[in-house]
Amino acid sequence: MKVKFNLKREVKIIAAVIVVAIFIAFTERRQGDITVRDITVKIENEQENHFLDEADVMKLMQLNLENLRGTGLNEVNLKAIEQRVKSEPFVKEGELYSDLKGNMVIRVELRRPIARIVRNDGPDGYIAEDGTIMPVSEKFTSRVVLISGGFVRQLLKQKNVNDTEEGKQLIELINAIREDEFWNAQIAQLDMDSKARITMYSQVGDERIEFGRPDNPEVKFKKLRVFYKEILPRMGWNKYDRVNLEYEGQIVAE
Repeated sequence: MKVKFNLKREVKIIAAVIVVAIFIAFTERRQGDITVRDITVKIENEQENHFLDEADVMKLMQLNLENLRGTGLNEVNLKAIEQRVKSEPFVKEGELYSDLKGNMVIRVELRRPIARIVRNDGPDGYIAEDGTIMPVSEKFTSRVVLISGGFVRQLLKQKNVNDTEEGKQLIELINAIREDEFWNAQIAQLDMDSKARITMYSQVGDERIEFGRPDNPEVKFKKLRVFYKEILPRMGWNKYDRVNLEYEGQIVAE
């Protein structure tokens, strides 16, 4: 078997590698010569989630700008600072980098809450889109569906509710509510007992909606829509105290 050797191509490859190596060395040299001038904080979705502002991010970075000015960028552990910011539960993504002018730039994306966990015997918490449990904030209260009941203690012990099957089902249920205009306006609270059985409370009407465990939300919401669209208009909004969706193919209203 003959192997063809293309000298011209090999020379081009070697030349390209050398150029890249020189560029990297030059960049590192330039950064080593550059000193810190300023810190810029960029919060991508601050207007939606006011949990953190620029001052809060600066506190997370644990930097004193006055003392830092004039320090060589190569003396600053950017990765360690970035990790401090990313360790905050409100922060979904954090990236710290420097430009050639000596500015340190921290870009932060905040987590979006989708539900608030409420309880009488301790502080509340939020569930984020990715399932992360977040603390409440004195700065901002998000208008999201409330979750109460005996099961919330188990939720608050987790860093992420997706770590359990019940938690994954709960996230799916909450998203089903959020993504539907009617349910998002109608469902105000989910009360979960110690076995994760859910009773829903609506914005309009006094009926309890016994949803059962947070599985098969599509099937159960389809039945509930029949109740709201066909049964209540005929029977009256104050006719029933409870609606049970747990039985397959049935709607039990009393």
